[in-house]
Amino acid sequence: MKTPRRRARELAVQALYQSNINHTAAPEVAKNIRDLHDFDKADEELFTKLFFGAAANTADYMAHIRPLLDRDEKELSPIERAVLLMACHELSAMPETPYPVIINEAIEVTKTFGGTDGHKFVNGILDRLAAQLRPNDPKRA
Repeated sequence: MKTPRRRARELAVQALYQSNINHTAAPEVAKNIRDLHDFDKADEELFTKLFFGAAANTADYMAHIRPLLDRDEKELSPIERAVLLMACHELSAMPETPYPVIINEAIEVTKTFGGTDGHKFVNGILDRLAAQLRPNDPKRA
């Protein structure tokens, strides 16, 4: 059974994906996601923070992610891009969530929506991103 927080992360990735693919404004995408029949099973506050935070800071977050990629940004799958943006926001703006939880959740969401080995790619990027964004995190010791 999925937790409300996992559902929120999955919905945030779906929203980021939809916004990117359809070039739709964040408020309209959020309305569409909130209208889904199972949205009430998600942590609405977490969804809002993740989606709007990642959407508002996409350019800054991609500046952190881009140097870590082993391919051109245009070759990223839209799911991998959405997961990386969501996790980058959580790593950057939500210090109350331990970075291993953020990485694990991103891996699980990628397994749900991404390609066969997409979760391995996401894991490698997020390990390096966490080291940059949270260098003094006590869990790193």
